[in-house]
Order: sequence, then C-alpha cells, then structure tokens
Amino acid sequence: MKNIVILISGRGSNMEAVVRAAQAEQWPARIAAVISNRADAKGLAFAADKGIATAVVANKDYASRAEFDAALRTAIDGFAPDLVVLAGFMRILTAPFVEHYAGRMLNIHPSLLPHFPGLATHEQALASGMREHGATVHFVTAELDHGPVVAQATVPVLPDDTADTLSARVLVQEHLLYPRAIRLFIDGKLSIEQGTVRVDTQ
Repeated sequence: MKNIVILISGRGSNMEAVVRAAQAEQWPARIAAVISNRADAKGLAFAADKGIATAVVANKDYASRAEFDAALRTAIDGFAPDLVVLAGFMRILTAPFVEHYAGRMLNIHPSLLPHFPGLATHEQALASGMREHGATVHFVTAELDHGPVVAQATVPVLPDDTADTLSARVLVQEHLLYPRAIRLFIDGKLSIEQGTVRVDTQ
C-alpha cells in the first residue's frame, strides 16, 4: 500500500478529484495526508471530512524559502510518502527540496507544456492565438514547470473564449487527467529514461 501526500494552497479541486478517484477505484494506495501552506485553504476541510490527516506549514512563519522548505519536508516525511502530489500548491520549491523527492513528486500545470510555464497561462494562450490549450502532468524538477511530461489533455480554444471560460474547460480535463496519471505511478507503470517518461502499457 503506497502513501500519497498532497500539497495544496487553496480550494484543492484537483486534490478532491484525486481523493474521489482513489476511493472509487480502490487504489492500492492511501491518501496519507493533505498539507497546505495556508491555514485558510478550503481544501483542508474537504480532506478532514474524508478522514484524511491534514497539516499546515505556513510559509509566512519562516524567514526564508529554505527554512520553509525544511519544515515542509519534515511534515511530509512524517507520513512516509511514496508520492508527493502538488495540487495547486502555489510555492516555488528550492532545488534541495525537489531533489529529495526526485522521481516521486508530480505536478499538474494548466497549459500544454513547454508552452506557458508559470502563471496566467489562459491569458497567455488567448493572447498568443493558440488553437489548442490544455493541461500537463509532469514530474517536478528544480526548473519551474519543466520536468518530464507524464500526460497531457487538450481542449480547443473557441473564438469567444475568455480566460475564465477557457480555464473552466481546462479544469474539467485536469480533474480527469491527474488521477489517471497518478494511478499509473501507483501501479508502477512510469519510468524516466534520459529525461523522458516511459509508460508501461502491459
């Protein structure tokens, strides 16, 4: 039974999708904890309601990113994670932190990477005249939003789209994509070879 620790900063809708999929599909894994850098993150209440352990490591309580990351790592490792899942966790993590979880930390990003790393992805997609937009699940590396890609989902960009309408359509796909990608990890079907993710289809 593998342990999953999920990190959130807000409402945690992707976290909710993962929790629901894990329960509905009876994964050979458990959501060991949901941890936030904000005490007011709404997703914490959902996790507690589901009987999942929760914790808060508030970045505002630490003088530096390194100190915050050290405290966060201690909290995470208390749950002996096999996988750390970033689900709307709005903090840039230091290289030593990322390397500690190398090959066992996933993130979902609301764009078709390598397009539009960072913030305001939907606005950027519209401004660039993209015909397709979407979401990417990737392994986390020290370079922001540049880790090996596990899976992607696409949506069309419609002529009358706004950032809000495009975001909402992408989010629907995120809620489907992230649980599927995490399940591949849990089932031991993902490997990284020379910076590229290989999926075992057997």
